Amino acid sequence: MIRLRLLSLSIPVLKTRLLPYPFKIAGMVLAFAGTILAIIYIFFDFTLKIKVFAVYSSFLATKYFTTFKTNIFDELTLLLLISGLALIVFTNETEDLDLFRFRAFFRAMIANTVFLLLSVVFVYGTGFIAILVANIFTLLIFYLLFFYLGKRAKKE
Repeated sequence: MIRLRLLSLSIPVLKTRLLPYPFKIAGMVLAFAGTILAIIYIFFDFTLKIKVFAVYSSFLATKYFTTFKTNIFDELTLLLLISGLALIVFTNETEDLDLFRFRAFFRAMIANTVFLLLSVVFVYGTGFIAILVANIFTLLIFYLLFFYLGKRAKKE
């Protein structure tokens, strides 16, 4: 009985926290475009060289806060894929029974997605590989951080 009452209270909260369904369609389009670009990049070695700003770059020499000309096709591909998949994940379709854990997971996913998007745009070379390795753990770290901070705030 209590479980049903909590479920009925959590449904409006989840509907306001998630994006409307049309964002899922936009996400599918972006993810599909990113997949096509990935295929073009991998199989046809397509390049699109433009001048970019980098917070950190490590190709031949390590540079900080610099601009240089590079192939941005792989970054464009990753931006489309990550953005598209994030839109798909964060659209309103299903509900979660455990609202507290769902909120922590949702916040962790947003933080991790923003971290990845900023890394794709501002970190190049071996620095980006290090970000990818760190990303194996960042979702779990963000989740635990949001979960226990939320749990502490709920107690107070």
